[in-house]
Amino acid sequence: MKESRQNRILELIGQYEIETQEELVERLKTEGFSATQATVSRDIRKLSLKKAIGASGRPKYIQPQIEDTHIEEKYVRILKSAYISMAQAMNLVVIKTVPGMAMAVAAALDNMRFPEIVGSIAGDDTIMCATKDETEAAILMKRVRKIL
Repeated sequence: MKESRQNRILELIGQYEIETQEELVERLKTEGFSATQATVSRDIRKLSLKKAIGASGRPKYIQPQIEDTHIEEKYVRILKSAYISMAQAMNLVVIKTVPGMAMAVAAALDNMRFPEIVGSIAGDDTIMCATKDETEAAILMKRVRKIL
């Protein structure tokens, strides 16, 4: 339950400009999660959430950008060993891998927690990463290339 609540918190702060713990508690309640402000406070610490200025000019919770130097080496190795090519199709980034490795690379990308990725789907040798818009897709491609 805790893990699913924390995953939902990450999704909520990605979708909405959540300014307070109380607002987060209310959003979780509408999603069917029973959580107190104290629980949410612990989740925020566990997830290392920070506050940044949102589009409205008011502070909101965010998941900090992950520095490329802090990405676990095993995920980088998986990406490097299986990667073939990458292309952008509007707000999608399509990554080609060696046959049978798309799921492993998609899992590695998930664990790298790129904030640009809204969701991804993997087949046998192809991954489609959805981003919010074309700009986010371009940023994602730049970050992946930097790792490679």
